[in-house]
Amino acid sequence: MDLKKLIPTNEHPIERGLRIVVGLVLLALVFVGPQTYWGLLGVVPLVTGLMGTCPLYTACGLSTCRMKGGTPRAGVSTKGAHT
Repeated sequence: MDLKKLIPTNEHPIERGLRIVVGLVLLALVFVGPQTYWGLLGVVPLVTGLMGTCPLYTACGLSTCRMKGGTPRAGVSTKGAHT
């Protein structure tokens, strides 16, 4: 079984970093500040950022990262992109 087909990388490295930061900030809300359990929602962006794949992107056929050769993957618009 090919793990790359089952769990494809479909997040740009910058997006991955942002997801990790947002996830950690949301998780911090459980322990500091308002101390609300809503901060547990931070697990979702944290896990998807660490894995580099978003199940919703996979289901919709989207990707924000580029393929080898510099061409975007299916579902990514290059309209207005500077090349």
